[in-house]
Amino acid sequence: MQQIMMIAVVKILHLKKSLFIFTRMKITFFSTKPFDKEFFIKGNANFGFEFTFFETHLGPHIVQAVEPTDAICVFVNDKVNKQVIEVLAEKGVKVIALRCAGFNNVDLEAAKANNIHVCRVPAYSPEAVAEHALAMILTLNRKTHKAYNRVREQNFALHGLLGFTMKGKTVGVIGTGHIGAEFCKIMQGMGCHVIAYDVKQNASLIEKGIEYLPLEDVLKQSDIVSLHCPLMPQTHHLINSTTLAIMKKGAMLINTSRGGLIDTEAVIEALKEQHLGYLGIDVYEQEEKIFFRDLSENIIADDTLQLLMSFPNVLVTAHQAFFTREALEQITQVTLNNINQLLLNKVPETEGAVMV
Repeated sequence: MQQIMMIAVVKILHLKKSLFIFTRMKITFFSTKPFDKEFFIKGNANFGFEFTFFETHLGPHIVQAVEPTDAICVFVNDKVNKQVIEVLAEKGVKVIALRCAGFNNVDLEAAKANNIHVCRVPAYSPEAVAEHALAMILTLNRKTHKAYNRVREQNFALHGLLGFTMKGKTVGVIGTGHIGAEFCKIMQGMGCHVIAYDVKQNASLIEKGIEYLPLEDVLKQSDIVSLHCPLMPQTHHLINSTTLAIMKKGAMLINTSRGGLIDTEAVIEALKEQHLGYLGIDVYEQEEKIFFRDLSENIIADDTLQLLMSFPNVLVTAHQAFFTREALEQITQVTLNNINQLLLNKVPETEGAVMV
């Protein structure tokens, strides 16, 4: 009798295990790079999801190819508009997970209408992006990228490498969320006078001596302006011909946030007129078909980007500000936890993670 009961228990356990495998929740990834696969596969040990990876970005061109799935995971250049969302709803998608902080590429109203949750990673290693902004400032200022190339050709001359001392300079920070706040602290550590603009002021930064001013005053007074605000209708082309004219002649502009914050044509004119002294961008308005790809053997047809990169006082990096080991680990864990909690009809504990 005891042996029969043991056999029955083993069969039940085997059945439960089979059902668990059969009902594993599925996530489909878009805009996938090798590092995405590496970190998400490693992080999945704590969850047991079934993954499908697409290298292409999500948009109307590919959405019909999506197999039934519980969730999709997208990045900054995926297009999740109403048309795409309606197809995803038909495929059984319950969660759209952004593995980034920005959500301007998702139609939140369409998601809500189709009963699809939208979640994001509101703060992933904000230090990583803030540190990259500093790296761009120091590179443009001290011209270390040019010095590196010179000495490799045995040219040790200093002509053309003159920079300025950071201490005492006024740095204007537009947007003081998690990343902007970290950037403020870093620049204070450099001995700079830091002023800021945001619709919502950060009390802890005020206690540290950060002065909040109207946007026009921040632009007028700053030797360096760094953008750390989200892309929304209100902030689209925040930097344009009008706001550029307000800035100090010879000032430096840094953007590690979203390309659409800057009117690229207006910036080019300001560079040509030698009103804008330096430009450092880790993001670009038309980056979708260029960034995150190796185009070294291709002819890039984007004349605007080619012109920008021809200026000696412009530094372009390919959306790498977030790209640290710590940031990728945090993005992975928060994203997978958000999806897991939402599929279990729970609310993720990460503040600001759920948009719909």
